[in-house]
Amino acid sequence: MKITVDEAAKEKISAHLGAGKLLLLTFEDGVGDYSQHAMIHMQTQFSINIISSEMERTDYDEKIPSEIGDFWIKGYSKEDLQEEMRIKFNPRLSTFSLSGEGGMIDDNMGFIDFTKN
Repeated sequence: MKITVDEAAKEKISAHLGAGKLLLLTFEDGVGDYSQHAMIHMQTQFSINIISSEMERTDYDEKIPSEIGDFWIKGYSKEDLQEEMRIKFNPRLSTFSLSGEGGMIDDNMGFIDFTKN
């Protein structure tokens, strides 16, 4: 598995990265410290999260490489992902999307930097 990040998304995400920070690709299923809600409808939802390396990440047991760093995931969320994925940022709508070789996975991903207080 791997994730390619378009230039606009790289710019937005990289502004939050630095020493001691980790990327998460969170499956929004209500499990873990960074999942914002359980699925209440039939669509698959993911979010991009930034945490510090000192923050809890027990549920995130696998990683997917990208050119901006590894995205840590909950291993079981792989069943909703694809081998070759792409994260894009739409500046007009200010939204991120996640797609794969089989089509769109999530057309409106959340983004939360948990290191910001």
